[in-house]
Amino acid sequence: MAVHAAHRCMYLHRLVHSRNRDLLVKLVKSSCSRIFFTASMRSYEDDGQSQESLKLRPNKTESQALLIRRKRPLSPLERISSLLPQDVLSPEVMQLREQEQHEEEAEKCDPAVVTGEEDLETYTGPGTAEEPKATAFQHVEAQVYPTLLGESLLTSGELLIAEYRKNRRVEFRKMFQLQPGSRLQSSWGIIMHEDLMGQPAGRFLKTSRGVPIFIRRASLEDYVLHMKRGPAIAYPKDAANMLLMMDVMEGDCVLESGSGSGAMSLFLSRAVGSKGSVLSVEVREDHHRRSVKNYERWRMSWALRREQEWPNNVEFQHADLCSSSSLLAGRGFHSVALDLIHPHLVLPTVLPHLHPGAVCAVYLANITQVVDLLEGLRCSGLSVLCERVVEVPVRDWVVNPALQKDGQYCTRKAPNLGEDPRSQEESSDGANRENNFGPAFGNVPYIARPHPEQMSHTAFLVKLRKFV
Repeated sequence: MAVHAAHRCMYLHRLVHSRNRDLLVKLVKSSCSRIFFTASMRSYEDDGQSQESLKLRPNKTESQALLIRRKRPLSPLERISSLLPQDVLSPEVMQLREQEQHEEEAEKCDPAVVTGEEDLETYTGPGTAEEPKATAFQHVEAQVYPTLLGESLLTSGELLIAEYRKNRRVEFRKMFQLQPGSRLQSSWGIIMHEDLMGQPAGRFLKTSRGVPIFIRRASLEDYVLHMKRGPAIAYPKDAANMLLMMDVMEGDCVLESGSGSGAMSLFLSRAVGSKGSVLSVEVREDHHRRSVKNYERWRMSWALRREQEWPNNVEFQHADLCSSSSLLAGRGFHSVALDLIHPHLVLPTVLPHLHPGAVCAVYLANITQVVDLLEGLRCSGLSVLCERVVEVPVRDWVVNPALQKDGQYCTRKAPNLGEDPRSQEESSDGANRENNFGPAFGNVPYIARPHPEQMSHTAFLVKLRKFV
């Protein structure tokens, strides 16, 4: 049928160009006019159905109704009939043509009519007001956000974290310092720093490619994990357990040997507060400089964020505790944190300045170092007890609602206890329609499994307690 119709259209097209009037008139009167009339009537029936459906939807405006009733593309026979003179067409076809012309003229004269190429969301009629559209690189200075008590807007010099998540997994994470004239670059686009200044933290901002990036302030944990390093850092999970072992409180005086990149120094600084103090000793000069820079950078960002200074309670010293007993002269410490390759070599110098009953927490990378430490304590006869040797594992989990292949939520199905399954489906569908956020509470199953990317071993923690 389709091939036959195509050949007929090609034949009619040749007749039009050959100007064989008599034969063309016979064919048009017998087939073309009848087909055109039938197709036009179907088009008007479709328009009538669309108008009836619009009556059932009172929220649709007249302009939206005209947009929904888009013109049907012309068939080849209708195109050929439009090339024919009017005297060879039937009266029915002429009447339909006149009605279409009147409707087109009315649409052109009415300024409130939306054409088929426009978008309903961007259309601005006579009764609506235009809203300015801000692009990803446009900075609106006059826009003021409401702030809560104690909340501050982003300012130049702060440390921020940019995150992009796809399918509930972090695909991109970066720490950067907010500076005028700079920009955040990634594989997902660019964000100018000026677009972030003066806005609240914890919001999504689209890049030049339209990808939403989540912007928030960097916490102390984020800063320790993303700051520039020299040696390996004490990870937050281990540092937190060391603080519990040492029972560090506000106002304590703590000794740290092995500043490294300054991670443990920052955690100790926050724990002791403005009334306490931390003495951090590092034997290597490059590690000493790195720890001082990281500490000062965090203090500067904190002052801009909270409008108050971070306590300057850490004293960094470049020395070797094995041969610098004069550095500890006249001092007493509530607790000691050691991050050294051979900690048993400095214990004879450190223990005399540790309060009786206090704890010395040792951070060691492998189990052979733990064995060497315990063997050194046995041979030296120091007055310390080894209370614990622990490893701190952290296992991340993925807990997400179950989804179907089309992206819809899976729903729990109640067991069939002799009821009609159709009634159960109708009741479940009715319950799901009541909630705008998907199925009702408790109807969606969840899938829980360990995260495919796990943090492996980081260190062993040894808890030593001094006795007299």
